[in-house]
Amino acid sequence: MRTTAAAAFTLSIVSIGTVAALAQRGPGAQGPPPLVRENATEQISDHVYVIPDNDVGMVPNVGIIVGTRGTLVIDTGLGARNGATIVGEMQKVSKTPELYLASTHVHPEHDLGAGGFPAHTKMIRSRAQVDEIAASGLETAQRFSAISPLHAELLKGATFKPADITFEGEHVLDLGGVRVRILALGYNHTRGDQAFFVEPDAILFSGDVVMSRLPNVGGSTLAQWLASQQRFEQLQPKRIVPSHGPMGDISMVAAYRTFLETVQRRVGELKKQGRTLEETTATLTAELQGSYPDAGGRLAGTIRAAYTEQ
Repeated sequence: MRTTAAAAFTLSIVSIGTVAALAQRGPGAQGPPPLVRENATEQISDHVYVIPDNDVGMVPNVGIIVGTRGTLVIDTGLGARNGATIVGEMQKVSKTPELYLASTHVHPEHDLGAGGFPAHTKMIRSRAQVDEIAASGLETAQRFSAISPLHAELLKGATFKPADITFEGEHVLDLGGVRVRILALGYNHTRGDQAFFVEPDAILFSGDVVMSRLPNVGGSTLAQWLASQQRFEQLQPKRIVPSHGPMGDISMVAAYRTFLETVQRRVGELKKQGRTLEETTATLTAELQGSYPDAGGRLAGTIRAAYTEQ
């Protein structure tokens, strides 16, 4: 089963590797503009709509969950212009009196379009996300603004919307006929990662914590990432909507577990043999590059994180 999942994961990485590349380009980068598309909204279950990212860098998969009383939008796009586009798309499928907004994490394309939403929109944030904003401010937005004049224009004047609702651990939002469990995941991709599980539709919005490309472990630990995968498995989602790239199912979680557990096990074995970090990275990269040909720095970063925590 895990061999099949790993093979599917490898094919998915190849197909959307350009997303990561676009997000990492510097000033003067060329590529599709980071704009959420109009007239592209898809209904994927009774209560859930998605505006797909179309594999465009710095554009998220946007979620719209519609109940009889309220609507929740997940992720905002880059700046108020994109936020307003999302609101226009939302209004085609929902005109509920209550409107809520939340983000999978606080990177600019996921959170800094809140200025395009109506004033009565209620922002939901975990305490970890509030603390991350307080600590980091607009540092990432300033780097994104340097990518191109359009990025600078989109982010001009953008600020984080203060939380109207804060929570620790988990918050359940009842929209009327549909509930959304908002999960604070701990430090995976960012310190304020949030995931969203829609009941009864069994749709999971996983953020960057499960996608069709390798995890960006960064300053976190493999133990934390594996704990999040276990949490997702327990939810038994029928469909997963990641922050970027194609939608999938629970096999995406199995693929992440296979990769992370493989790195964790092999790093432990090599470290016990007395191998240095550099030797471990070289050996394991040679072993895994055939299965993960577009891994790049993500593979090296995962190996480094595993070496540090063991």
